[in-house]
Formats: sequence, C-alpha cells, structure tokens
Amino acid sequence: SSIGNFLRRSLRRAGRREGKDGASTAENTPPQVPQGKLGERSSVFHSAGQFFFEYLVVVSLKKMPDGHYEPKITYQFPKRENLLKGQKEEEERLLQAIPLFCFPDGNNWAPISEFTSETFSFVLTNVDGSRKIGYCRRLLPSGRGVRLPEVFCIISCLGCFGLFSKILDEVEKRRQISMAVIYPFMQGLRESPFPAPGKTVTIKSFIPESGTELIELTRPVDAHLEHVEFQALLQRLSPHLILHIFASAMLERRLIFLAEELSVLSQCIHAVAALLYPFTWAHTYIPVVPECLLDTVCCPTPFMVGIQMRHLERVLEQPMEEALIVDLCEGKIIRAVGDEEEILPGKLQNEMLISLNRHNNNNNVHTSEQVNALVSEAFVHFFVRLVGHYASHIKWGRSGSGSFQERAFCKAIASKSCRRLVKKFVKTNMFSLFIEEAEKSRIPQEGNG
Repeated sequence: SSIGNFLRRSLRRAGRREGKDGASTAENTPPQVPQGKLGERSSVFHSAGQFFFEYLVVVSLKKMPDGHYEPKITYQFPKRENLLKGQKEEEERLLQAIPLFCFPDGNNWAPISEFTSETFSFVLTNVDGSRKIGYCRRLLPSGRGVRLPEVFCIISCLGCFGLFSKILDEVEKRRQISMAVIYPFMQGLRESPFPAPGKTVTIKSFIPESGTELIELTRPVDAHLEHVEFQALLQRLSPHLILHIFASAMLERRLIFLAEELSVLSQCIHAVAALLYPFTWAHTYIPVVPECLLDTVCCPTPFMVGIQMRHLERVLEQPMEEALIVDLCEGKIIRAVGDEEEILPGKLQNEMLISLNRHNNNNNVHTSEQVNALVSEAFVHFFVRLVGHYASHIKWGRSGSGSFQERAFCKAIASKSCRRLVKKFVKTNMFSLFIEEAEKSRIPQEGNG
C-alpha cells in the first residue's frame, strides 16, 4: 500500500496555488516562470554544472512462481551509501516505483527474438514538489534465440529529452558489447558538468577494440524547447485538432491521449504541454500511465495523461467526468466536451491555423529545431496578443510588491470573443502562478502596455 500511495502522491498535482518551486509540472517547461515581457525566452532552464543524472538502473523481467513476469531492478549505478533515514526511505520508494513505469504495459510478456528498441520518459513528483524524470530505452539484449526485453532508465532532475536520448544511444551501443563497458561511460558522464544552453560537454570513453571515443553532448540554445518534438504532434494530428487540444489544455480540462507506442505517447504529451509556454501545466501529468494506475482517469481534477491503446475499453468503462480523449494512432478525437471549436477567438484561431498548416507543409524543409521554434513562436504570439497587456495592470505598492488588477485587465480587451476566453483563463492555476511571479518581480515592462 505504501508503494501505491507513493505513486499516487507522486502523480497528483493539487489544484491549488503553489509557490515558485512547485509551480512547474510539465517536464518540458522551466521551473521558474519567465519575468519581463510575455513570450520572452527564459535564459535559465536548469543550472549548468549540476550532475547529469542521479541513477542509471536496469529493469529486467523476472519470472514469478505463477508463470507471469514482473519488472525488477537488476542493476543500479551508483549505489548510494550513508543516506539519512528519511532519504533512505524516499530512495527505496523511488526504486520500487521505477519498474512500473519502465514496463507500464503490465506483465503480458513472453520471450521474443525480435524487438525494435524504443525511447520514452516518465515523471515522478516528490512531496516537496521537486521532480525526477526517468529517461527509458527498452531494448532486446544481444544474443540468440528468444529472450526478454530490458529497460535502461536514467533518473535525472534535468529536462532535456534530446540529450538523454543521445546518452541512451551510447548505453545501447555498449550493451551490445558488454554491461561492463557501460559503467566507465556513465562514471565519466557523472563526473562531467551539465552544460549551459548552447554549450557542449565532451565525454571520453574507452571501448575495447575501438579505442578511446570522444562523445559530444550539446544542449539546444533555446532551453525551453529542449524536451520537445513538435513534429511528433504535427505528424499525427491535423492543425485543427491540435488547436482543439490546446484550447482544452489552456482551460485546464482533462486530457487523455491514446497510442500503443510508449515513445509516441511521451513525445506527443510533452509537445502539448509545451504549447502552453510561457505558462506551465500545474496538475496531474503522466506521459505513460502504468496499467495498475488506470483509475487515474476517474480523477475529478484536471489531468494530462497517456494510455496505451490496448486499455481503451477499460478506460471507457471507468466512471469518468468530462474529458477530451485523443486517438494518436488514427489522428482523431474519440470523445469531446463539445465546445472545443468555440473556445479560441475566431480571428486568432485562423491565424494559428495558417501558421500550423505552413509548418506542416514544410516538414521536409525545416529541421526539427526549426519546426520547434516556429510552432512555439506561433503559440507564444497567441498569448502575447491575448494577455500580453498583463504587466500594465499590476499596481505596485511602496514596498515593491505588486497587485494584479484583474477586472481592469479584462475590461481593457476590446474583442468580445477574446474577453470571454480571458475571463475563463484568468481563473486557471497556470495563469494564477504566472501572475504570482509577476507580482513578486518588479522589472521594467517595455512594449507591453
């Protein structure tokens, strides 16, 4: 029961205002809300110089007496010693939870001879609001005949999917030689400082028969997009549907995404959460829901979750409140609230559709980074147009603290359809958290009046 409680607690985000440290839930968004102009790039994502990761664990499937398989940790680096009692208990709970997320599809496994390796990620939120991200590579160990897949999982506090995917490429390459070759590589990585945005760190690594290799790991310049792959979303959903999903997320509704592949689920959910930048999703956020936690969809509070398609019938049987259910395999909405078409103001919605269609048609022209920047720019521009005047409606006291004038802020919007949406948006957690930060930090707000 303690494991179940830990999992539920680590996945639950309270529907209340939180302080700066607990404000961000989505992995792909900065832990601090940007100050200054709305849409301005936040220059800090995670402090450079931190450890790349806390643990590397290998999760293998072990056959139980009743014949089914259960995921278990079979390797852990580094081993932690001299932990205080509270730290030790928290670590034990974390290490018990990890296998469920590495094999969220339950125990329906049998030895296989072929398997295409896949990369996905999950999030665990601690009691204090801090987050740990699990970057997973599920692969079939080299060998002959039928065997069971295993998962290499890197636990880190740092959100940078592309960079950790590259690290997992190196881990997989070494796994095909020997487990013993993985250790020195991870040790070298652990001794290297996490680079600043746009910077590169070089890891020296020795591989038998290949000699010493130099592996370069570079962080993207734009830190808030380093955990995002918008192309994954554009390839599976029409721009029209993406805007319906964005509108639902903006009003903090319940969103369920369905796909069979874990990589598709985690990529698409990170992308949807990233559309909200510079605001952050502050509720339950589970890119891949383990089978034993499917009742999460009964939660009365907002959530954004990914569920494997095989569980669709079970999900639809649950006593759910209103939710938007998105099929990423067929690129369609299975269940909707019904008003998704009317949420966004018509003029702004058409502008975004034109922008998304343009990026969609140029998929072969733009690099992944260019698509990320162009799509993000379109959504940031939407927020600037809608609520970019927020700064001129913060009244500053003599002590230097600000007070947001909500009524005057809403009244200042000329368009009726924009005002209707903003009146709902100001009641969301994400807007409250953003404004709380703005009220604390008096910075000249040129060009935002």
